[in-house]
Amino acid sequence: MADIAFLLLVFFLMVTTIDTEKGILRQLPPPLPDDPDIPDVRQRNVFEVLVNANNNLLVEGEYMKVKNLKDAAVKFLIADGVFTELGENENLPLREWVRQADVKAQIDQLEQRLAAATSEDKKKPINKAIEDWEKKLGAIEFFGEYKELPGSALISMQNDNNTNYDTYIQVQNELESAVNELRDQLCLDKFGITYTELSKTYDRLKNDEEASAIYKKQLYAVRAVYPQRISEAEPKNLGQY
Repeated sequence: MADIAFLLLVFFLMVTTIDTEKGILRQLPPPLPDDPDIPDVRQRNVFEVLVNANNNLLVEGEYMKVKNLKDAAVKFLIADGVFTELGENENLPLREWVRQADVKAQIDQLEQRLAAATSEDKKKPINKAIEDWEKKLGAIEFFGEYKELPGSALISMQNDNNTNYDTYIQVQNELESAVNELRDQLCLDKFGITYTELSKTYDRLKNDEEASAIYKKQLYAVRAVYPQRISEAEPKNLGQY
């Protein structure tokens, strides 16, 4: 009986799958130099979300429930501060046109700089910049010329040191859902499937380089139109506003 029990134990240990938590995927910024040159970021380009010690949200200076956060974030991500003859709305970011001629011109300039670069350290950031512009070119191929948020536009989240973890996760999920909702709609309109389905298809086929190439290009195009720019500031004592 002892031998049978041992064999059963080994069997279940071998075949049982254990769920692992992936955590929240965030790319942290690099360390700042001793004397950083901090760029001037216009407040209109930042969607500010604060969570206090009482788990209350202050979004763009106004109280808001978690269930309403996704819709507010979506409005920011598709907003355009240009109102033609009515002038500008200073509370909304100014979206910028991504035009094919401009993108190709940027790529040409970067390729010239790449050809003149004398070391791999200098070539690496230039290659990265070329890849980013090529993704925009791919987006134009699928969706036509489009408007994007400026590079400084982002969703900024900051929570109190005593914020409840459940509230923290809910806020994170709502902000990510805002981006994914826009990506899903764009994919449905163009490709007939959601962004989530497109991503799963690519993951399933990515070992087949030829078969996955088109899905990879589509994914990069969607991400170029709706990048996920969610910045999380270091927690601090925000008080009980």
